[in-house]
Amino acid sequence: MVYPGAAHSRFEHSLGVYWLAGEAVNKINFYQGQELGIEEFDRNTVKLAGLLHDIGHGPFSHMFEREFLPRVLDGYDWSHEDMSLKMIDYIVDKHCIDIDSAILKTAKEMILASSEHGPQKSMTEKRFLYDIVANGRTEIDVDKFDYIVRDSRACGIGSGFQFERLMETMRVMDDEICYRANEYLTLHKLFATRADLHRTVYTHPKVKAIELMVVDALCYANADLGIAASIQKPSEFWKLDDSILKWIETSDSDSPSLKEAKNLIQRIRKRDLYQYCNQFSVPKDKLENFKDITPQDIICSQVQNKSGGVTLKEEDVAVSTVKIDLTRGRMNPLERINFFKDYDSSEKFQIPDDRISHLLPRFFQDRIVRVYAKKPELVGAVAEAFENYQVKTYGCKAQVHATPDKKKARKQLEYQNQNDRQ
Repeated sequence: MVYPGAAHSRFEHSLGVYWLAGEAVNKINFYQGQELGIEEFDRNTVKLAGLLHDIGHGPFSHMFEREFLPRVLDGYDWSHEDMSLKMIDYIVDKHCIDIDSAILKTAKEMILASSEHGPQKSMTEKRFLYDIVANGRTEIDVDKFDYIVRDSRACGIGSGFQFERLMETMRVMDDEICYRANEYLTLHKLFATRADLHRTVYTHPKVKAIELMVVDALCYANADLGIAASIQKPSEFWKLDDSILKWIETSDSDSPSLKEAKNLIQRIRKRDLYQYCNQFSVPKDKLENFKDITPQDIICSQVQNKSGGVTLKEEDVAVSTVKIDLTRGRMNPLERINFFKDYDSSEKFQIPDDRISHLLPRFFQDRIVRVYAKKPELVGAVAEAFENYQVKTYGCKAQVHATPDKKKARKQLEYQNQNDRQ
């Protein structure tokens, strides 16, 4: 809806990860197969994990998991990785697929490898195989190789990251995938490109505006359509995909909440989006104790005599807090990676940043707070309340610049013209 070229699907991504997982195992096997005892079982298992690693995603993927479900199932612990395991079992049982139970068990463990629910105790042999698809140790895996290149190309964003270099130079040492020391900057480019995609594409202000609207629509429709309840039943969950918006739009129900959902989806179709007002980056010294900002925080910062007689309500405001990092929060992910000097060496070691370049970052996380007005005529009032909140909290305006007066006036005028036509 923002990048028209990004019409690719998670199915294509899964095929890409399947292929890259096989290539990674083949590369390791070519150079170290006899030494590591790599077998056909290992190759098949890693490829299967790559193919099925995302099969547990709901509609709109991470938005469903991180935004929608926490709103409707307060405190419920759910992850798409766990759901992937349930979906695999359901598919195998439903379609009577004859597959080696050991391959299936190991593939499911590999899918969970980077998750906090990962089966650490069972990964005693050939641990390096568990790091190919979903790497919980260094965050370098073929899942990222695929989506970084695929998404960059689809969105028309240049990317200098070359996963082929890493695939060609990686070696297993002490049951861990390590990289040649001269590929340090290639690895840094992997993490930096991922962060750029998050900033430019995944958390683009318009993308987040539409996400906020879709989440609100799903929340309105949930009681009537039982959307969240489907996570308990794989037989129902598999039916959910991004077409759920069309499902809501074409529903015959006269439920008031479903009407609200339909109205929001119609607004998205007409590009009548929640209006981005402004944003600020949380100061570095405030990050450690930062607490998410709520619409209540914004409306409590409103000064009535400066808002043109408008009294804001919680339902008028949407707040999006975006976290962008290099995969390890405020830590440098390269500190966890082991390198080797050349292919004849048996010693692995870590490399401090300052041994490579003084141009590399010294801080590794941004947290950006954005505020949206759900109605266009409220842009001015919400923007002023947001500024007041910053002054009250940080003693100054943390945003880069004020919300343009033209935007405030234009949205107010558009709203008045719309009312006149009605």
